[in-house]
Formats: sequence, structure tokens, C-alpha cells
Amino acid sequence: MRELLSYLPLNNQEDPPFRASEDPVTREVPELDGMIPLESNKPYDVKEVVKAVVDGGVFFEVAEEYAPNIVVGYARIGGRVIGVVANQPQVLAGVLDINSSMKAARFVRFCDCFNIPLVTLVDVPGFLPGTEQEFGGIIKHGAKLLFAFAEATVPKITVILRKAYGGAYDVMASKHIRADINLAFPMAEIAVMGPEGAVNIVRRNEIAKAQDPAATRAAFIAEYKEKFANPYKAAELGYIDEVISPRTLRTRLFRALDLLKDKRDTNPPKKHTNIPL
Repeated sequence: MRELLSYLPLNNQEDPPFRASEDPVTREVPELDGMIPLESNKPYDVKEVVKAVVDGGVFFEVAEEYAPNIVVGYARIGGRVIGVVANQPQVLAGVLDINSSMKAARFVRFCDCFNIPLVTLVDVPGFLPGTEQEFGGIIKHGAKLLFAFAEATVPKITVILRKAYGGAYDVMASKHIRADINLAFPMAEIAVMGPEGAVNIVRRNEIAKAQDPAATRAAFIAEYKEKFANPYKAAELGYIDEVISPRTLRTRLFRALDLLKDKRDTNPPKKHTNIPL
């Protein structure tokens, strides 16, 4: 409890407590260059990514046992407190479902209450499909996370580590819902869905009529990967501010936090917002 309170201000009018660190903010993290597999279906532990870039490798996770397909917690970069929201590819491939959406939404709202900047690490294949999720209200609960990010007025920095597909990309603090700085690694994929699934739907007729369906399908997949399975098209459209080298992530996060340290944003005055309940 003492450690948790060390990340929080005394009230909502103060900034979180600064704690000087001997960990240099210019430190490169070369292990990040190989920590994230290039294959989009291979798992890795996103907590190791977080620990590699924060001060002293100290990450205080919250609600670790609940909805482990998303990771939330507190850390510091350059002495400044941050709230981390990260998809966990080791569990359910990091998909968003009802429980993870509510867990992350509550954490985002709490950080916004107490002026804690948000760093979002994205590696999400989409929302979890299935009748159980549909009957449970995945649209409603997923909208809570989107609403929380959109309404938050604290600094919001997003990094797409590998894949960001469909509506889940939009929900995870994208530029479309008022994130301040959006970065991506060179291997990032930003698209409606993965290459294989997209080609099977969009090019179904051409593949069926082709003399060699397998070769035709492979050609369409290669074309899709060239156009969309990289972050440069999104950067061209303004959805990504910059594509960065993984080893520079710590430095880039510090610079972004320093740039946004005086951010003061207010929502339109009203009695209260109408969050989807």
C-alpha cells in the first residue's frame, strides 16, 4: 500500500510525486530490438517491455490476476509517474474482451482523476469474438474503454509495438480519440485485420476463379502486407506521428512526457458525461 501511494498525489489538484532516478533518460534499450517477434502470432511478455524502459525496471502492476490479457500499472520515466496500459500477447493473444475493457477503463479513469500521464503499448488483434461476449455486451463494455481514453485530459502517449487491428486499434488510445503523441515500431501493422483474413474476404472471388488459387492468394497477401502491414501508410495519413527504433523507446517516451508536462486540457462544461453503463 505504501508503494502504491508513492505514485499518487495527495489530491486531484496536485501533480504526482516526482522521484529522482539515477537511470539515465538517454539510455538505449538494445534488447528491445529482438524482444518482440516479427511473426504476429508469436507471444511474448509485454511486462518485460515495460520493465526494460522504465526507471530501474520497477513496474507496480495493478489487478494482476484479473483479465491478464491486459496489463495496467504504475512506473516512472525520468522520475515522472506514468500509468501504463498494455495488451498482453501471452494471454488470449492480447485481445480485448469484456473484463479487460472494464479493467483498463477503470484504470484510465483513475489516472485521469489524479493527473497521471498515460502510456499505452498496443499489440492487439481485435475484440474477442463469440456469442458469450456478444450476449455479455462486448460493444457496451468496449465502449467504456474508448470513452475513458477519449475523455481523459492527461498527457496520452501511444506506442504500437506490433499489430493493431480493427476497432481495437481505435479503442487503444489512437490518434482518432485524442491521443497526443502516437509512435510505432517499424514492424507495426495497422489495418482492419490481418493479411490472411483480409485477403480471404476481399479477394475471395478472384482467388476462386484463378487457375492457381494458392499462388494468387499468396500474391494478394504479399500486396496487402506491402501496403498495410507496416506503419508507414498510417504515418502518411497522420495517424502515427513517427516510426521509431525500438531501442530508443525510453528516450522517446521521456521526451514526449517532457513536451506534455504542462498540458492543460479541459472538457466542455457540463453536469457530467454520459459514459456507456
